Amino acid sequence: MRRHVRGFAVAIVSFAMLAPAAAARAADGDSAEPLPLERFFNSTAVSDAARPGLADFDGLGASLPAQDLTAAGWAPGRALTVQGARLTWPRRLPGKPDNVLADGQTVRVGGRGDALAFLVAGTGGADVSGTGSVSYRNGTRSSYTLTAPDWRTGPLATKAVALPHINTPAGQLAEQARLYVVTVPLVRGLQVASVQLPRAAGLHVFALAVRGADRGWTGSWAAATSGIPAVGPWSDRTVRLVVHTSVGGPRVRLRFDNTFAAAPVRIGSATVAVQKEGATARDVPVRLAFRGAAGVEIPAGAQAFSDPLGFVVPPDANLLVSFHLPGTVTAAPVHQLAVQRSYVSVAGDHTAEGSAAAYTKVLTRWPLLTGVDVSGGPGSVVLLGDSITDGDRSTTDANRRWPNVLAARLLKQHVVPHYGVLNQGISGNRVVTDRYPGDGVSTDLAGVSALHRFDRDVLAQTSARTAIVFEGVNDVRGQTTAAQIVAGLREIADRGHARGLRMLAGTILPCEGEVRCTAAVEAERSAVNAWIRGSGVFDAVLDFDAALRDPQHPTRMRSAYDSGDHLHPGDVGLAAMARSVDLRALVP
Repeated sequence: MRRHVRGFAVAIVSFAMLAPAAAARAADGDSAEPLPLERFFNSTAVSDAARPGLADFDGLGASLPAQDLTAAGWAPGRALTVQGARLTWPRRLPGKPDNVLADGQTVRVGGRGDALAFLVAGTGGADVSGTGSVSYRNGTRSSYTLTAPDWRTGPLATKAVALPHINTPAGQLAEQARLYVVTVPLVRGLQVASVQLPRAAGLHVFALAVRGADRGWTGSWAAATSGIPAVGPWSDRTVRLVVHTSVGGPRVRLRFDNTFAAAPVRIGSATVAVQKEGATARDVPVRLAFRGAAGVEIPAGAQAFSDPLGFVVPPDANLLVSFHLPGTVTAAPVHQLAVQRSYVSVAGDHTAEGSAAAYTKVLTRWPLLTGVDVSGGPGSVVLLGDSITDGDRSTTDANRRWPNVLAARLLKQHVVPHYGVLNQGISGNRVVTDRYPGDGVSTDLAGVSALHRFDRDVLAQTSARTAIVFEGVNDVRGQTTAAQIVAGLREIADRGHARGLRMLAGTILPCEGEVRCTAAVEAERSAVNAWIRGSGVFDAVLDFDAALRDPQHPTRMRSAYDSGDHLHPGDVGLAAMARSVDLRALVP
């Protein structure tokens, strides 16, 4: 089944666990011996610009330029990590078969994890979907529905990478080609034996892999990429970011994302330290490694995890994450609203220096870094939100966002597990409308919609157990109807439940007095809140509206909680939000 919200196709996956005897009664192709994916390659997508006629991706002679793929860092045989899954771009020369037209082939795949990741694209001008199945070594099977957006018309907001050209026999077109990574759930704990591809005309599969379940790791800090602005330019500079942990642990790993980018970025070296003050470390920063190397090149649209490092991460504390950019960086993926001062150095690699002397410029964004994980722990709660979750109007450098206060509450009690709290708020974000278009350098850094970023910012987050969705005020202020918002929230709840997450929703805060919060907007807000409270779609409701509204004037925020703009709570209001959460509601 697929639902469509503003043209975005979403696959809702249902599990059909079959007994071993039933699994033996397979459809055509399921009984064939599983083979590696490359043994089924029967389509040629990539051509050299000088010889475009050697490839025909779409049946009309068009193809992907090999030169553009290489420029994006997608060279033949290159391993790429996208949404936590490690996929390999086919090791094929231009003009040679490099992908599978899905037609029920049985592919040998191994591993245990939470999801199966496909590197795909559709041809034919529209999304293409089909149903396949996963066979496990214990003889059971689960079904999945895979939807591949079209390579020329699919949403840029959800792409893995976009290329600037398309090759045709008549010459190269200045038109973007898209490739997508789509994940579907697996039965956790079971060993995968093989995957039967869907039967779907025009569905091309370049790679697939099991995404590991992040056993032994808990997300402690995270930030969502909100867009790609111009930066610096930074050339031979070290960036030192200040981030605040929720939970601690004896080992650490970091995640860097080149989301939405068109070109690779090179990190020459990186370190981690506990902050003393400003850009000064408490102790000598400790060097990180990336698959044993000091640095890493991150392809366009991909991510990189550092190797696990024995480093004691304190809970509820500030870390300094420093990384050297040896090349020239003129634009970068960022989280725009850090509400935290970070730093940029003078020329040189200053990652290993504990002193603040080299860090002469203040930075108020978080570029490239998107996650800090610690070993151990019970998993994480992910907060998908807008500027109120992002901490807009809270005190800079004070960590008084409501997710910070919630994390501190969790640490101080022993009724529920000490979950990590991952803040995926983006200022200006909406449920159903993209603000950042999902491609290119932009001055609008309010992110792609919650629908378009849900897979990356929630499902792919480290050890996610529960998600809290708290968005909608920007939608109603932007003339989106309650019905459209409700459809989007329902879609998000369905997708989270399909992955085994506990899904919670927060009611939208009152905002009368803010210039765009008219009587008509209030009517839509009230309608969305009534649905959140009464629909039963979410596993629990966090009634932030009831907690912060003025009892004498319920369409307004209580003055003590108002930052002064009648839209965002101040420090006191954000703390009240966090205190209103029944911690038992977070437990799956």
